[in-house]
Amino acid sequence: MAQGYSPDDTIVALATPQGVSGLAVIRLSGKDAIHITQQVFTGKTLVDQPSHTIHLGTLTEGGKTIDEVLVSLFKEPNSFTKENSIEISCHGSPVIVRQIIKLFLKRGARLAEPGEFTKRAFMNGRFDLAQAEAVGDLIHAESENARQAALNQMRGGFSKEIKFLRQELIHFASLIELELDFGEEDVEFAKRKDLLQLIERIQTYLARLIISFDQGNVIKNGIPTVIAGKPNAGKSTLLNALLNEEKALVSEIPGTTRDVIEDEITLGGTIFRFMDTAGLRDTNDSIEALGISRARERMRAASLILYVVDLSKASLNEIIQEDEELKALGIPYIKVGNKLDKAPTQLLKEIENQEFILISAAHKTNLDTLKEVILSKFNIREVKQGDVLVTNLRHYQKLTETHEALNRVIIGLDSEITGDFLAMDIRQALYFLGEITGEITSDDLLENIFANFCIGK
Repeated sequence: MAQGYSPDDTIVALATPQGVSGLAVIRLSGKDAIHITQQVFTGKTLVDQPSHTIHLGTLTEGGKTIDEVLVSLFKEPNSFTKENSIEISCHGSPVIVRQIIKLFLKRGARLAEPGEFTKRAFMNGRFDLAQAEAVGDLIHAESENARQAALNQMRGGFSKEIKFLRQELIHFASLIELELDFGEEDVEFAKRKDLLQLIERIQTYLARLIISFDQGNVIKNGIPTVIAGKPNAGKSTLLNALLNEEKALVSEIPGTTRDVIEDEITLGGTIFRFMDTAGLRDTNDSIEALGISRARERMRAASLILYVVDLSKASLNEIIQEDEELKALGIPYIKVGNKLDKAPTQLLKEIENQEFILISAAHKTNLDTLKEVILSKFNIREVKQGDVLVTNLRHYQKLTETHEALNRVIIGLDSEITGDFLAMDIRQALYFLGEITGEITSDDLLENIFANFCIGK
């Protein structure tokens, strides 16, 4: 919360995208949301109406009608934020939206900060921090898998597991702490064998969650896929063919592409971020050289490389040399033989065992085959309702730190160290798990998380 702002403030924001639209939705939340709205609303007396009802009326100022609107009424604690909340559906003119928001600002509301509605929902106990983060993921989901993964997390499947594990750890931690209080009497409340079994069971589950991040990260952020090759190999033509639009400039002049051109498509429910890069060659042109340097950087950071070879010009020796260079990068790659319609018969025979996908990007020949091979490089299964996947880097880091802390507990149990040292490592594990769900938070952490949300969410 920004300095000077109070959680008791009534906040207002546009909840739908900026710009001209058929309708727009303006949200208010706070103890005075209903009272402030009533001051400018001509229609039913809102405070007398039941929660979760919609009312037709007009918004006016000084006898002048601003717009005819629908007012959705949510009374505390039965709202998204657990505060009195109003959602106003008005016509989507930017002029109308600005005038309506000004009405509320004049009457005591203030503009919401990014993510403040969701932050209030978290602070008021509507859901935990992991679920709050899932709200943002759901809004930005760009594929069906990403949508389902975010929805599963928002519904609390991931949080429920974390809280259960944390509760079991708290039980043993309290027994060990109790032992420390009776240290002189040499009493063992927490059986070491039972504690070891619990830790090992938790570690197994944590390991499964940690491993799931590989798939979860791909589902959420997509697979960075670099299209590389020599100048005029047809990289830009291939990008355009995959996107089914003229995204990249195509020219017979070598070195046309001098910077990285990016766009996304969804294949089999997975987002692929394709990047067309500058042709790889030696050059004295400083701008082109910079583009080539960027192309090599993107190749090293990619999850997949589509290496395009011009079959009308390439030789077997060049192909073998380029293949060795690709192998040295240690990144999955697919060799794409382009301009199949112009390829010499002899070269096609020579590369039969070179694992090429032969296409003509210009004529869109064999593109479906290429897409199938791209998908085969990644075993991305469909996300179903109830599946628990880690898609958030912050969660992944905390799970890893928890796993490391519990490893120290196991080592300590094997070494028969004293309870005070065991308690220290268990406390750390509990701390890291608590940070995931928000049972342990800091203002900086919350500001960082909710600052990435849109203003009206």
